[in-house]
Amino acid sequence: MMEEQSLDDLTLSQAMQLSQDSFSELWSSVSDPPISIFPKVNNVPEETWRTDGHMDMLLLNDHSLTEGFDETIFELPTPDMSTMDGVNPTSSTVPVTSDHPGEYGFQLQFQKTGTAKSVTSTYSEQLNKLYCQLAKTTPVEVLLGKEIPLGAIIRATAVYKKTEHVAEVVRRCPHHQNEDAADHRSHLIRVEGSQRAQYFEDPNTKRQSVTVPYELPQLGSEITTILLSFMCNSSCMGGMNRRPILTILTLETAEGLVLGRRCLEVRICACPGRDRKTEEENITKMQNGTVQTKKRKSTPSSSSVKKSRPTSSAEEEDKDVFVLNVRGRERYEMLKKINDGLELLDKDRKAKTRVTVKQEFAAPSSGKRLLNRGEKSDSD
Repeated sequence: MMEEQSLDDLTLSQAMQLSQDSFSELWSSVSDPPISIFPKVNNVPEETWRTDGHMDMLLLNDHSLTEGFDETIFELPTPDMSTMDGVNPTSSTVPVTSDHPGEYGFQLQFQKTGTAKSVTSTYSEQLNKLYCQLAKTTPVEVLLGKEIPLGAIIRATAVYKKTEHVAEVVRRCPHHQNEDAADHRSHLIRVEGSQRAQYFEDPNTKRQSVTVPYELPQLGSEITTILLSFMCNSSCMGGMNRRPILTILTLETAEGLVLGRRCLEVRICACPGRDRKTEEENITKMQNGTVQTKKRKSTPSSSSVKKSRPTSSAEEEDKDVFVLNVRGRERYEMLKKINDGLELLDKDRKAKTRVTVKQEFAAPSSGKRLLNRGEKSDSD
């Protein structure tokens, strides 16, 4: 037993000696590097160099190492705050609503559905206005003049049309929001049929938008169709509240650079065909300068003899009632006040006429009274 242990120790010691010899031989075989590869330092005094340790290596003291060392080479450059303040946000405070086809000829088309009462959406080229029902799919056809870079997107944003409301954000009314369980339930515009649609809310303006990747037209077609739906009526209280809105469709790169823009007015209502027909007729009559008038009551013609009291033509015209369509609330209130004042003048004039007629009868002389039919005077 002791012999086996001693043999093992002997073998281990021999191996250690061989390993030491091998390392010594390896170290001695390494040639010293030439002095030319060391950096040359000029104008260094002799006391700068010193010998340290048993290996006789030349070392520099700490003062020589730190002298001339640029400590700012590892510092990051400070950003220019004036440049950062000038960076445009993802969306403008007041969005541009003018059309701009851009380099790629960005255009929109809509299916011709007419003005029947059964249609769920219809577009008026005369008014550049889209009429659609609540939560009904509206196809929008996108046409480009040339091939666009990959990764382009289409963004849809809703804004109020009138200047007094343009700063407000278009949102759904609280009633329709509470009935919806989706994460983007406050968004008015939605994209249907695409799982790649993304909904955004700008951190600066709080405006909401939805994006969908632009897909190349299919074989044999020149257009790409996207499906939009509007999730609140134009008349909803707490939402749009009868305020007209515009929908801005922009063609953008993946980085957000706008390549083209189209804008149209949208009305969400129960009967799109009827509303489109009515508004187109009204705008046509206004352009032609005609005023729609109709009589509520017509004076029946009779062959009977007229009264002996003559009537002027102005009094006969006052009996007719006319209806005048007025555009704008302020103008309506002004005309209403004028009409109310004229009505009061007519009543005052009629009251004075009655008093004058009563005074035309001969009054009895003083001390006498009028006799009724069948009575006799006192002298009889």
